[in-house]
Amino acid sequence: MKPIHHSSHTMRAMTFLSVLLAGGLSVSAQTNTGESAAPGADSTSPGGYSLRQTNGAAANVRMLSLQDCVQLALQHNLDLQIDRYNPQVALFALRAAYGGYDVSLFLSGQHSHNEGVPTLFGTNVFSGTISDENTFNASLGGVSPIGTTYSLQGNASDDYGNFPETSSSSASVTANQPLLKNFWIDSTRLNIRVGRNRLKYSELGLKLQIMTIVTSVEQAYYDLIYDRENVVVQEKAVELAERLVSENRKRLEVGALAPLDLASAEAQAAQNRALVIAAKNQVRTQENLVKQLITDRFSSWADVALQPSGTLTATHQFFSRQDSWKKGLTERPDLLQSKLDVEKAGIQLKYDLNQIFPELDVFGTYGFNGGGKEFSGALYDVQQMDRSLYTYGGKVTVPLANLSARNIYKSDKATRQQLVLGLKKLEETIMIAIDDDIATIQANFDQVQATTAQRQYEVAALDAEQKKLENGKSTTYTVLQVQRDLTTARGAEIQALDNYNKSLSQFSFDEASTLERLGIDLQAK
Repeated sequence: MKPIHHSSHTMRAMTFLSVLLAGGLSVSAQTNTGESAAPGADSTSPGGYSLRQTNGAAANVRMLSLQDCVQLALQHNLDLQIDRYNPQVALFALRAAYGGYDVSLFLSGQHSHNEGVPTLFGTNVFSGTISDENTFNASLGGVSPIGTTYSLQGNASDDYGNFPETSSSSASVTANQPLLKNFWIDSTRLNIRVGRNRLKYSELGLKLQIMTIVTSVEQAYYDLIYDRENVVVQEKAVELAERLVSENRKRLEVGALAPLDLASAEAQAAQNRALVIAAKNQVRTQENLVKQLITDRFSSWADVALQPSGTLTATHQFFSRQDSWKKGLTERPDLLQSKLDVEKAGIQLKYDLNQIFPELDVFGTYGFNGGGKEFSGALYDVQQMDRSLYTYGGKVTVPLANLSARNIYKSDKATRQQLVLGLKKLEETIMIAIDDDIATIQANFDQVQATTAQRQYEVAALDAEQKKLENGKSTTYTVLQVQRDLTTARGAEIQALDNYNKSLSQFSFDEASTLERLGIDLQAK
């Protein structure tokens, strides 16, 4: 039988996770395990399922499979809920970057009144002139994706009070095109490319967080199974010790045993009971750790005891180091994020290089004028397009030292080289981690085999020693020692199984196969 952690069939479920990046982010999970919940949902109980009572267990015991825990974590883990907003934030930042291409509309209207000062000419006094003027201006402009600055302009004015009364108007288009600096990339294009890069980065960050949470859930689940099994181991130790106490008490009554031997057995029984208490407390602590990972309402889970439905098993697994390296180096989210950091640095470097060049721009204006005694006449002239206006030319600005742009370019170039080295180091770290994981898995499997054999031997040894004690050929001290050895062997076996399962989980994380192995499908929409 393959272990629950490595076969694609043992999960018996496909968890579907939908990550919506536009218009909000949501996660949905569908799991069909056949063992996760009782029929009927109770909205007041943790996770929306009714708590079921099994084999006389208390009503506040919740039976959970690993699949259940993963599903609950995907839906309710607070760290995941927090990080789920990162792609939204990055998407809005990208959309904001496109605001650099927004078209601006400008409208203005103005009335001017002017009364001239009277003038004295000889003995005659001439009154000052009185004039009024209405002026209207409009423009529509922005920047194109190739850096062209453009503006559509129109104005009209009506001057009355003076002689002769006149009206004028004009309509024109003006454009300015960079040919060197800000030609192949400018600040708007820089922000857009970086925004796209950061959106991908945030999506990978969310995937990494999901992998991290799921791996933590797996390992916490296996530890919970171990802790509960350890309680059983310690309770069996108490049973053995108390049975020996009972037998020794009978032997003491018939004078076949010294009182010190009874006291020794009673002391061991008391010590074992204390270990049971400690083991049960560890179970409660581990339950809280699992609850922290799978719920965002701890208060509703506080009095619920978690009962894992899974078991710790170990089946020998075979791995291809080359295949795992290839998978890890192509799919690890943190490695892909590092590649995006290098790409982002390259985008910045391209912009920095363009800023070193002089400004060489060509510009031009073309339009039509109009005039008349009234607005209508002036506007009519513009419509006839027979009074043209135009300008064209070029301008160049050459920074003589350009220290700022040159040193920013050198600084960012060094930063990019640093990021490339960091990427290479991360690749080496991933390869080493995978290599270590494979060795650890093999060692842990061997440890399972060894501890199982040791436990089987200790069971037989205790049976033989108890028979010797019944025949007067052994001592209470020896039996107690063998009992302790058996308890130690049982604990070592379940610890080895726990370590083996957790090492498989860690290996899946390091080679980036966690989501695939557990049937979790990420979809960005």
